Amino acid sequence: MTTIEQPFAGATAPARRPDAKTPPARRKLVFWIVRYLPAELVGTAAMVIGGMLATMWTDIPALVALAALVGEIIGFYLVLAVTIFLEQVQVASTRRRAIGRTAMLLVAEFGAAELLDTLLVRPAALLLGVWLVPDPVWGMLAGKIAADIVFYAIAAGAFTLTAKAGLRDGSRNRTADAGAAPAVAP
Repeated sequence: MTTIEQPFAGATAPARRPDAKTPPARRKLVFWIVRYLPAELVGTAAMVIGGMLATMWTDIPALVALAALVGEIIGFYLVLAVTIFLEQVQVASTRRRAIGRTAMLLVAEFGAAELLDTLLVRPAALLLGVWLVPDPVWGMLAGKIAADIVFYAIAAGAFTLTAKAGLRDGSRNRTADAGAAPAVAP
């Protein structure tokens, strides 16, 4: 007799072929969503909160957009710093090295994208969104989406470069990370 905890005697799970894999495009999409969605959600919430708090003191679109930008940056990078630290604590020999590697990888992955984004693309997109759309929340969200497209095109490329260079998994500098002196060629 079969109980609830036991599988039905005649039922077997369909066998998965060992060579059956998730299609590469789908696997990549899932990776990017899992990696960036939590940071995007927190960053977006912080953007709306920052922008709405600014509207309590001013109705100048540039100041609302600036407050939204600062809120988004703080929320986004707070989540990513924790995410990258949790990755790096597994490959670094100490927590101090993991913190250093986290800072280095944040700059390597997001430095160029963030400079362009913060100084040009996002302020312009948020300003246009707040200026063109009557509701400031929808204007901020429209500007954010436009700016995110440019940002992720750059950041995803930088992530791929740091991964291929061995900076993410520690394979590039494993001996230096372990505290050993690097080998010197004779």
